[in-house]
Amino acid sequence: MLTHPQFDPIAISIGPVALHWYGLMYFIGFLFFIYFGKKQVKNQTWSLIDEKILDDMFFYGALGVILGGRLGYVLFYQPAYYLDNPAEIFAFWQGGMSFHGGFLGVLIGMIMIARKYQIRWLVITDFIAPLVPLGLGFGRIGNFINQELWGRPTDTSWGMIFPAVDDITRHPSQLYQSFFEGLVLFLILWFYAKKQRAVGKVSALFLIFYGLFRFLIEFTREPDGHLGLLYLGFSMGQWLSLPMLILGMFMYFKETPVSNND
Repeated sequence: MLTHPQFDPIAISIGPVALHWYGLMYFIGFLFFIYFGKKQVKNQTWSLIDEKILDDMFFYGALGVILGGRLGYVLFYQPAYYLDNPAEIFAFWQGGMSFHGGFLGVLIGMIMIARKYQIRWLVITDFIAPLVPLGLGFGRIGNFINQELWGRPTDTSWGMIFPAVDDITRHPSQLYQSFFEGLVLFLILWFYAKKQRAVGKVSALFLIFYGLFRFLIEFTREPDGHLGLLYLGFSMGQWLSLPMLILGMFMYFKETPVSNND
């Protein structure tokens, strides 16, 4: 049995200014996006993408993550509460972000990039797909530090007590998500995308493996208290991940020409 280290959620404090670990994890994720994005720009497979376009991807992507993530949480998880308290919709400091909302926000941002530079949308999403997972992984580490989105009770030897929650031994599901949705997914997509693939295949692989990892790990994660388990005993996260998995499989097995430059 393990006990959560109970980190101070504030990483750095200088006078009245405090940098929280959660925000720092997002910042590190964005840095990795830029670092690996610049490495991909040098790969001739992505000859349509240059550093100017990458900078715009970063800006629109970051905006999509923040605004989409918050609005997704509002709409998917607590619509009734925020309908009664609309002033709190943009109270980001109170927490509450949805991956699936952030995902949709990023897709909208990439549609804008595709139109601006007259590049096929799926070429854009194929480019950014390998750049996203590490940011997801660091975000889950932020959840772990904050003792939020904890796991279901377990009797496994690596179970952990989260003192801020209760004295029950639980799955450290945030770490499972960080490992599989972050590191493992990054490695799969990074090495797969090193060779030229048919348009949409890298994006499809992201949808398949994120949807699969998230769906399975949700069995170890405590469902949101105000929602509980939904139809067929699945959580909201599972129901939102199933369409990703199905769409990804359809895209992957659909025949398309091998070109990123059309």
